[in-house]
Amino acid sequence: MQETRLNTARIRAARRLIDPVFLDTPLYRCEALEPVLGCAVSIKLETANPVRSFKGRGTEVVANLLADNVGSVGSVGSVGSAGSAGNAETANNAAKGPQSVVCASAGNLGQALAWSGRGRGLDVTVVASRFATAAKLDRIRALDATLELVDGDHEMARERAAAIARHDGMRLVEDSLDIETCEGAATIGLELVDTAPSFDTVLIALGGGALATGVGHVMKALAPEVEVVCVQPQGAPAMTLSWHSRRIVTTDSTDTIADGVAGRYPIPAVLDDLLVVADDAVLVQEASIITGMRMLLEHAGLVVEPSAALGIAAILEDRGRFAGRHVVTIVCGGNVDMDAYHRWVGR
Repeated sequence: MQETRLNTARIRAARRLIDPVFLDTPLYRCEALEPVLGCAVSIKLETANPVRSFKGRGTEVVANLLADNVGSVGSVGSVGSAGSAGNAETANNAAKGPQSVVCASAGNLGQALAWSGRGRGLDVTVVASRFATAAKLDRIRALDATLELVDGDHEMARERAAAIARHDGMRLVEDSLDIETCEGAATIGLELVDTAPSFDTVLIALGGGALATGVGHVMKALAPEVEVVCVQPQGAPAMTLSWHSRRIVTTDSTDTIADGVAGRYPIPAVLDDLLVVADDAVLVQEASIITGMRMLLEHAGLVVEPSAALGIAAILEDRGRFAGRHVVTIVCGGNVDMDAYHRWVGR
C-alpha cells in the first residue's frame, strides 16, 4: 500500500482516547432493503451516540489531547500536524492550559467538538452558515459552544474560523485536514474489519474526506480485497471531480440537500490520501438521495440526514454494479430538520 498521512498504529491508539459511547456502533445485515436493492446490505449505524454522527470519534481525539495540554500526541500523532498556518501560529498554546478552540462546521463537526470540549473544559467556538440546518445550530448552542454565523456558505465559515484563530490565538480545528479527525473516523474501519462477516464493498459519504480517507486507509491496510467506493451529490461534486482528475477541482457553488458534504474547495493533502485509498468516487442525483432516505425509514426504521443516504443512493443508481454483492453502507449522521425531512420523504 502506498503511504498516506494516516497510520494504522496511531488509529488503534486513537481508539483508546475516544469515549466508548462513540465506539462499537451497531453493524447489522438489513435484509428488508435487499429485495429492492438487489444485493446484500449491511448498515454501520453512526447515529446512535450523543451527537448523532460519526464526527465525535475525531473530536474526541482532538479534545482529549488538547485537554491534556500536549503539543503533540506522542504515540498517537500530533495535534495540528497536518493543519493550516492558523494552527501553526497557535500551536504553542497547547502547553498553556485549557484551550480555546474554533472550527467551521455545517453542523455535525460543531456539535461533536462542543460535546467533546465541554467534558474537558475547552472553550469551543463554532462558525457556521446562517443557512445551515436549524436543528444542528440549536444543538451547538445547547452544548455550550459559542456560535458565530456568517451570511455565506461553509467555505466562508472556514475563512472566518481561520481569521478568528489568528486574531484571538485560538486553536483552529480543521475537519479532514487535521489528521486526528481522519484517524478518529478511521476507527469505524477497525470495527468493520474486526466484526463484519465477509463483505465486498464499503460505501462512504464523501465531503471533506475525513470519513472516506480514514475508513479507506484501514480497508486498504487490513482488508485490501474490499472495494472502497466514495459517494457525493451531483450538486456538490468538487472532491469527486478532483479524484477523477487527480488534481484539485473547485466549484463556484453547491446545490444539494446533503449539507454535510457540500464543500467547494478540496484540501490537497486530503485528496492525496483519497487517491491512495479509494477505488472509485461516484456522484448521485438528489432524487436518489431522497429515495434512499425514504427507504431507510420504511425498511430500516431510521431517520437520517441526506448525507447518510448517499450509499443507498449509489446502489439505486447502479444496481447492476452491486448485484449479488455484500455491501456495507456507513449511515453517518441523523441530524436533520424534521420539517424538511417530512417534505422530502413525503410524510
